[in-house]
Formats: sequence, C-alpha cells, structure tokens
Amino acid sequence: MTEAVHDSRDHVRPEQKEATMKIGIIGAGNIGGNLTRRLTALGHDVSVANSRGPETLTALAEETGATPVLASEAARGADVVVVTVPLKNVPDLPAGLFDGAAEGFAVVDTGNYYPRERDGRIAAIEDEGLTESRWTERQIGHPVVKAFNGTFAQDILERPRPAGAPDRLALPVAGDDAAAKEKVRLLIDELGFDTVDSGGVDDSWRQQPGTPVYGLREGVDAVTKALAEASAERPKDFRG
Repeated sequence: MTEAVHDSRDHVRPEQKEATMKIGIIGAGNIGGNLTRRLTALGHDVSVANSRGPETLTALAEETGATPVLASEAARGADVVVVTVPLKNVPDLPAGLFDGAAEGFAVVDTGNYYPRERDGRIAAIEDEGLTESRWTERQIGHPVVKAFNGTFAQDILERPRPAGAPDRLALPVAGDDAAAKEKVRLLIDELGFDTVDSGGVDDSWRQQPGTPVYGLREGVDAVTKALAEASAERPKDFRG
C-alpha cells in the first residue's frame, strides 16, 4: 500500500475534453439521478437502470431524455458505466453486466461501506483489509475508478464551476487503469469540478467514509492535504 498522493493541479484544457459519450448509470438514487440530470444536460447519451425496472424511471426519463433500461442493458455500447448502488446489492448485479460495452470503457464506483446502517458486515473488507472498491471490483469482475463516493448529491447540481474559479470544488479519484482514470477525470472536469489523483484502488481507503476528505467541500489544495492526512485504520463507526 503506497503512501503517495498524487497532487494534480494541471487543469484540463478545453481541447482535451471528451466528445459526446454513451454513458450507462446503474442505480438511480440521489447520486445516480443527479448524474443522469447533469450528463444528459451536457449532451451525453445516457441509459439509466435501477433494481425495480425501467417502468419506474419514466419520470426521470421524461425530465432528462435519458433512456430507462434494465440493469443488464445499461452498459451496452457505453464508454463509461457508473455503478452507484448500495454495497450490499453489488453481488446481486446481473451476470454479464458489461457485455457489449464499448472498447476501453471505464467503470465508475461511487459506493461506500456502511456496515451498521445498511450493508451488514463484509468479511473481506473487515478481515482481509480490502478497500471497498477492490471488493467491488472482485464482485463485478472489472477494474473500477472510485469517484463521487464522498460527494453530496445536491452539489452535482448546484456546485459546478468553470475551470479556474476560486470556489471550484475538487473530487478525489482513485484507480489502477491510467486511461480509465483519465477518462473519468475529464468527465468530472466537464461536470464542473477539479480532481485530485488519490492513487490506485489499494490507496482508495484515503477517500472512504470517516476519512478527512469524505464529504469535504474544498478545492485542490485542501483535498490533497486531506488525502495525505488519512489513516489506513478503518474508523470505529464504520466497522461492522
């Protein structure tokens, strides 16, 4: 487990931004719903799924223009797939979840482990010391980029700012696949937020619940500092 935190202050230049993408969102709760709203508004082709079926997403689809689909269909043709479901439900996601995704697609994991309030005790996280996102990778069979897990859902709608704005928020982003991480960071920049590279998935404990950066509404400097000050020991309130 490396101790390095990679401070990235090189703001994304406009010519680096991704073109319109096909994005699948699995989970239509607060984070998933607001990402659907923002990403469709930016012109991306968004498919959204939940555990209850596409017929329950009619209102969100009418509001945003997103396409409601089954979870098993959300990744078809997708350049980016966002998995934003309760951790306890990750093992129940359908087999072949990413069948038909675009070549080089990235998976965003927004999840958090709440053993006391929601998820129950997960031995691999508690006893083996897996980070939450490493555990998720093992369940879904694909590398992930951890992002948005400590972000207030309403901020996705209300706190976007142009690059260089003094009050622009920064989000930590962890992942092992450099190309996938860059794709996600570019998308977050387009959404109106800076990013700080918090390392690989094994370093993503730095942004799990109970760490200094979790829920922090600050810019690059403060987020970088908070990541560096994190402890690898899981806080008592977040143990099962």
